[in-house]
Amino acid sequence: MEFLSTSDFWIGLVKIIWINIILSGDNAVVIALAARSLPAQQQKKAIMFGSGAAVVLRIILTVVAAKLLELSFLQIIGGCLLLWIGLQLLSGGEEEEGESKGQSGMLTAIRTILIADLVMSLDNVIAVAATAQGNMVLLILGLAISIPLVIFGSTLMVKLMERFPVIVVLGAALIGWVGGETIVNDRLLHDFTAASPWLHYVAAAAGALLVVGLGKLLQARSNKTSPLEA
Repeated sequence: MEFLSTSDFWIGLVKIIWINIILSGDNAVVIALAARSLPAQQQKKAIMFGSGAAVVLRIILTVVAAKLLELSFLQIIGGCLLLWIGLQLLSGGEEEEGESKGQSGMLTAIRTILIADLVMSLDNVIAVAATAQGNMVLLILGLAISIPLVIFGSTLMVKLMERFPVIVVLGAALIGWVGGETIVNDRLLHDFTAASPWLHYVAAAAGALLVVGLGKLLQARSNKTSPLEA
């Protein structure tokens, strides 16, 4: 336990916590979007379990992140998953399931949180892994301490979304933006995007517009068919 008394360890720990505070903003938005339609008690459970499991999986991902990012098509698939998640959350697909299936709604929210967090963390974990420099104790402690920060941020976002519904649209747009970025950052497209850096922003904006535009369209259709079903 001698490493606990070294300044390098504590400096590294602070760096990892700070990196996670900065990089977990979009993850908090996803968690809040996934949990917002659940009853208050289930919201707390979904946020707690989803955040905790996501951090554990992020630790595992960090260990192998460098190798994963060398695989072609991985980020394209991940980006497409994020676009799909953004559409589901905005169009109300998750909300209907949460209301009609009770406990399964919480499991659906946790599943959504895990998938989105893993995809959105592919790039972020590289910074954490570099800071830890192979020290697994430092890595696990730093990410574990970040759990309450993510939970607090997600809980706050849920309350803000209830008060200001426009945040839901902005959150879905953020997921679409990250989805577009993830796709264009794939190893397969690296040379192409390196020659045209502006494509990075075009892809991100296209992802945001796709999620918001198509999500709103699906939401409008769902609202039209609901009275007929009733």
